Amino acid sequence: MQVTLNGEARVLPAGATLADLIAGLAQPPQWLATAVNGEFVPRASRAQRPLRDGDAVLTFQPITGG
Repeated sequence: MQVTLNGEARVLPAGATLADLIAGLAQPPQWLATAVNGEFVPRASRAQRPLRDGDAVLTFQPITGG
């Protein structure tokens, strides 16, 4: 299956989850916020979020502070 990650095409095995995709990145998963097709996905829900062919995944660093 093919998805886009931050605008770049990626090929993943069928049945891959958002957690699977994030685990393969160079940055620690806890440093990233994620969205799939424009919808925010909390860190605790990544393993339950299956990816589908054509999904657009965006990762970004959350802004904290006040």
